[in-house]
Amino acid sequence: MALEPAPVAVRPRAARARPAAPPPPPRAGMGYSRFVVLMKVTLPLIAAALVALIVVWPQFRQVREGFRIEIARLNHTLGGQAVSNARFTGTDSRGRPFTVTADAANQEERDSNAVKLDNPKADVTMRNGAWVASTAPTGRFLRNEQLLELTGGVSIYHDDGFEMHSPSAKLDLKLGTSEGKEPVDGQGPTGSISAAGFRVLDNGARVFFTGPAKMTLRPEGTAARR
Repeated sequence: MALEPAPVAVRPRAARARPAAPPPPPRAGMGYSRFVVLMKVTLPLIAAALVALIVVWPQFRQVREGFRIEIARLNHTLGGQAVSNARFTGTDSRGRPFTVTADAANQEERDSNAVKLDNPKADVTMRNGAWVASTAPTGRFLRNEQLLELTGGVSIYHDDGFEMHSPSAKLDLKLGTSEGKEPVDGQGPTGSISAAGFRVLDNGARVFFTGPAKMTLRPEGTAARR
């Protein structure tokens, strides 16, 4: 009788785990697109900073003379850059402070001394501590000469209650004078006046009216002056 060999159980080999697929390579244009987006944001900011430097830099050389400029914000406009909430401060020839503020200031030309102002307001202080404020819709400021030209309807207010209104006026902030060569109307506690022009000296301490002038005094104002 022949003996047959017993069957041997063969274990199947475990399947080898496949290696993880490598991450897909970055797209060729992805880095360039990010660079373009970054430049679109960065370049306008750099341009705005350069324009601000052009406007502000000439003032740094005038700080020793008591004149400086402060800027609150830069805005983009269709024509270029506009300095918003500009503030010019300084002192006149006698050391009395003055301040010129505006909603917006635009330099007329590159390296120009003149600045166009929107809604300018000038505040000056007299030697006795009283103040005089001048406002207008538009203006032009010559920084080196400290001359302020107001146009579009000028209003001048004195803290004693007197006010004047004229189409235009020119203020010499360094000398503390102002003048207008167009018709002017004024009123105050003592009465009212109409004239062909005016001239203010010593930051409002003395006021002269030119040309044909008409003055109306109130009885209570006349009594108060005696």
